[in-house]
Amino acid sequence: MSYFNVRVYGLLINHNNQVLVSDEQSGGRIFSKFPGGGLELGEGLIDALKREFMEECNAEIEVLGHLYTTDFYEQSSFNDSQILSIYYLVRSVEPLMLNFKTKVFDFEDGALQSFRWIDLDKLKPDDVTFKTDKTVVEILLKQYTL
Repeated sequence: MSYFNVRVYGLLINHNNQVLVSDEQSGGRIFSKFPGGGLELGEGLIDALKREFMEECNAEIEVLGHLYTTDFYEQSSFNDSQILSIYYLVRSVEPLMLNFKTKVFDFEDGALQSFRWIDLDKLKPDDVTFKTDKTVVEILLKQYTL
């Protein structure tokens, strides 16, 4: 293990009780995750999350609160780093102007990313690819079914 890889993600839940999921292609793999990405040197977590939402979704967000920080070991699926992921609940400042898909991995020609909403009452850990995201789904479901 050569270094830590700090990641920050946002769980955006709309007024229809659906969570936003990003389907992506990278490093020869396809995967589903929550919007977000890597922390850059000199950047704070909230600033990184806002930047990632602007880059990925062209959307300004507000951070509502911390949801979860990785509390177990996870090696990156892409390199020799240890992943540390921080998740926040977020809301968009304006309605998202994305072309939402209804099928997983429904990429437009040449696109590396697509977005879709998943109903919270249908959400399950297998809807996302990575171990930490699966843990977050379980936490989210516990909070929304109480």
